[in-house]
Amino acid sequence: QVQLAESGGGLVQAGGSLRLSCVASGRTFSSYVMAWFRQAPGKERDFVAGIRSSGGSYYADSVKGRFTISRDNVKNAVYLQMNSLKPEDTAVYYCAADRTPGWIRLVRGGYDSWGQGTQVTVSS
Repeated sequence: QVQLAESGGGLVQAGGSLRLSCVASGRTFSSYVMAWFRQAPGKERDFVAGIRSSGGSYYADSVKGRFTISRDNVKNAVYLQMNSLKPEDTAVYYCAADRTPGWIRLVRGGYDSWGQGTQVTVSS
């Protein structure tokens, strides 16, 4: 498995911004598909955004136009820039890695490594 460590969560007012970071172990990070998921209390863990080794990305409709995923293969890191935050974005955000090169998978079962999660709270 890949070791993943997220940071950057916190409390922000609606309309504000946060940037999440995830640093990964592993010498072949550049080949991984990386993704962010989120889980609100009492709800399923849902896909937010994913990025391929080539840099191609895909977003959930609920965050499209507001969130941007990016990666730095030198630093073994993936980022999630979150703008125009809404109270419904409140959740624990998880970084995930899929070591099989290919398409961005939209379901939790498509990823074999997970971080511990970071809390994002958006107040109204």
